[in-house]
Amino acid sequence: MRTRTVLCIRKMGPAEEETLEDSHCLTHRPIEREACNNQSCPPRWVTLDWSECTPKCGPGFKHRIVLCKSNDLTKTFPPAHCPSNTKPPVRIRCSLGRCPPPRWIPGEWGQCSAQCGLGQQMRTVQCLSYTGQPSSECTEGLRPTAMQQCESKCDAVPIANGDECKDVNKVAYCPLVLKFKFCGRAYFRQMCCKTCQGR
Repeated sequence: MRTRTVLCIRKMGPAEEETLEDSHCLTHRPIEREACNNQSCPPRWVTLDWSECTPKCGPGFKHRIVLCKSNDLTKTFPPAHCPSNTKPPVRIRCSLGRCPPPRWIPGEWGQCSAQCGLGQQMRTVQCLSYTGQPSSECTEGLRPTAMQQCESKCDAVPIANGDECKDVNKVAYCPLVLKFKFCGRAYFRQMCCKTCQGR
């Protein structure tokens, strides 16, 4: 739009005039505003906000949406309607700092392999990244043990004859009891009497 000033003027002399109220002028009042430059402005690029940096650590990218819009922002056009050489970037590099290193994650211990006496139990030990993905970058020297010795309680078998000394048939660990010097414990001494006494 373009504008101009419209006044009601009365000539008082060759070089003198007086401004009056609009009602004093009898002719039709000229317009003060009119449209100009009726050609519409070309579409332009409009950007939305940047996304968060992904991934959450280490080198990554931010993304945003770039639209080709009419000058008054009421219409969206295909990207070809806007000049490609002035299109803003839709992706930039970013970084949120160094990622935590991979680490060993042990699982729960499994059941003891022996139902009675000494045995072994196992667990899984995995090297995982901070995202939970398998990795091969853990320090081998820091790996937790995946196997340990365990002991299951055996039912006590009383010796009927005080003079009788023998190994209980249902246990097979008596040589280990002797090897690891468990004969000093009353339970093992009773279950592996013959082995502990060297008979």
